[in-house]
Amino acid sequence: MSSKKTRRKYFIILCIAVAALAVLVIIIPNIIVCSSANKYIYDRDEISKLPTDFDCILVLGAGLYADGTPTPMLNDRLVVACEAYEYGCSDRMIMSGDHLHADYNEPGAMKSFAVEQGISAKVIFLDHTGISTYDSVYRAINLYGAKKLLIVTQKYHLYRAIYLSQALGAEAYGVSSNLRSYFYQPQYTVREWAARVKDTLLSITKPEATYMGEKIDLSGDGAVTD
Repeated sequence: MSSKKTRRKYFIILCIAVAALAVLVIIIPNIIVCSSANKYIYDRDEISKLPTDFDCILVLGAGLYADGTPTPMLNDRLVVACEAYEYGCSDRMIMSGDHLHADYNEPGAMKSFAVEQGISAKVIFLDHTGISTYDSVYRAINLYGAKKLLIVTQKYHLYRAIYLSQALGAEAYGVSSNLRSYFYQPQYTVREWAARVKDTLLSITKPEATYMGEKIDLSGDGAVTD
């Protein structure tokens, strides 16, 4: 065999090996995350099967429109979270989202939505720097002191949120807020595959959230976080 053919053969083998490794790097963390969290996920119509002793209902942000109203994904998370609250899963809620800029207040809009549904403002706590799933979960556990969480988000996202919560030492369940089809769901799903790989590493290293602060007592008045 000529040296040129030999080099080509080894190059093809190398490419196949690299591709196989890349696939494994993506697939294995996704299998681990989804399989470990699956049994803790409930559908909206299964809320009555959930425990009623959660320290809080953690609602994860999903964006606002320019006029400050929730996107469809966030709207549905809030609808289901309010239903879980009314059922009695917990008497405290944490709205976690992005409020790094004065003109964009995601947790504030989330609280307004819940208050409009009749939930007392006093039981709603705001996490103004929930800029990632990891940060939201980390802060809920380490700043707000929640050790048993009910997380509300779409199902594709719940796997990672629950996995991270458990890795950080909390007991976590989730209720799915899939109330409709979402236009950008294919893009969200692909992005989630990569996010599970990243957060699998974070679940091992357990760094502090990007922004930290003084601890907040969930048994108090949520107004302290406004």
